[in-house]
Amino acid sequence: MTEPQQSASSAEALKGKRGLRRLINATGYSIKGIRAGLEHEAAFREEFLLAVILIPTALFLPVTLPEKALLVISVLLLLLVEILNSAIEAVVDRIGMEIHPLAGRAKDMGSAAVFFALLILAAAWGLIALPALWALFF
Repeated sequence: MTEPQQSASSAEALKGKRGLRRLINATGYSIKGIRAGLEHEAAFREEFLLAVILIPTALFLPVTLPEKALLVISVLLLLLVEILNSAIEAVVDRIGMEIHPLAGRAKDMGSAAVFFALLILAAAWGLIALPALWALFF
């Protein structure tokens, strides 16, 4: 049995817009996702607040530009992993609320990813920001 063939034009119509319109739509979906994370996920709200504090702090610390970049990237990585973890949890919950080993594994692995992102953030800030702050105040 073969799959029905679609013409390129009908596939493009299903896929959506192209060019600048696609970029504008994608940006809107991204903002919608951030809002959903802020509205529905307590952990994302807490980490977003942390980012609002840490990113400006990183930019004003007396460290090199690459070190500033590492500090900011570590914060953004945490937000990225947290929102992906929330998406995994939402999809698993959408499939069904019954307890299943695969659902538990998916959620646990998403949580582990957040844990690793937190370790990266702690390492970056512990190795770069803390010595800079110590030198600034002591």
